[in-house]
Amino acid sequence: MQEKYDLITILGPTASGKTTFAAALGRRLNTEIISADSRQVYRRMDLGTGKDLDDYIVEGHPVPYHLIDIAEPGYKYNVFEYQRDFLAAYESIRAKGRVPILCGGTGMYIEAVLKGYRLMPVPENPELRSRLAGRSLEELTRILSQYKTLHNSTDVDTAKRAIRAIEIEEYYASHPVTGREFPRLRSLIVGVDIDRESRRRKITERLRKRLEEGMVDEARRLIEEGVSPDDLIYYGLEYKYLTRYVIGELTFEQMFSQLEIAIHQFAKRQMTWFRGMERRGFHIEWINAELPTEEKINFVLEKLSPETPA
Repeated sequence: MQEKYDLITILGPTASGKTTFAAALGRRLNTEIISADSRQVYRRMDLGTGKDLDDYIVEGHPVPYHLIDIAEPGYKYNVFEYQRDFLAAYESIRAKGRVPILCGGTGMYIEAVLKGYRLMPVPENPELRSRLAGRSLEELTRILSQYKTLHNSTDVDTAKRAIRAIEIEEYYASHPVTGREFPRLRSLIVGVDIDRESRRRKITERLRKRLEEGMVDEARRLIEEGVSPDDLIYYGLEYKYLTRYVIGELTFEQMFSQLEIAIHQFAKRQMTWFRGMERRGFHIEWINAELPTEEKINFVLEKLSPETPA
């Protein structure tokens, strides 16, 4: 009997509990997880990216995961490389006769593999970078919003990242996309829906916990290793504000307050992207984040059943 789906996708905003759910599901289905997080690809960037590797231990058993800790800090990993690395992980899991679970909150990465975009690596454009240097993030976001293709401002919160996104768009505008074919995947897509107040509370609690666990020291160590402050700021969110605190641009109180606001805004942008995916033709089965894990698993098992309409 042919399987209904090639892939199970679990998505949701930060602090929704999607990784814990995905790992428990992976354990039940005896399968493996492919991460869709644009910052957890970096080694030693653990607390700042919310890389809770303990989540992948379920009932004392490790659930295998892919695309975490695959690049060095300072490197500019991109969506083209993610497609390539996803495909390698996907094919290795399928070769074992298993249905992989894609789990994460980076909408651009998720959509790039589910939509089957054909992407190619984009070289740097020094002339464009020079022209955009000195522009504010607001100006750059406005320029970026003029483009209507895959990359947009959803995952951009520093000027450097915005310039790179514009660079990618400009390249695609003048070069026909003739990259390799990417397989069309039949995926069950499950969204973990957490109400706004619970999400805000969990974000704040998690931020305090990670600071207590040494998130500032992590940023400091990366700088001492030789990662430039500009490169750390490039990664946005936690690293943007932690770095500015470490180099003396912000007080601890300013750092905490500004970072907390930025994470709340980021979670809101994630949900905007996922709702946009629905408008672009993806069917997402939304499930309440507060449900017990067993109920969430049963929900997915029912959807995987051949008797259940797709």
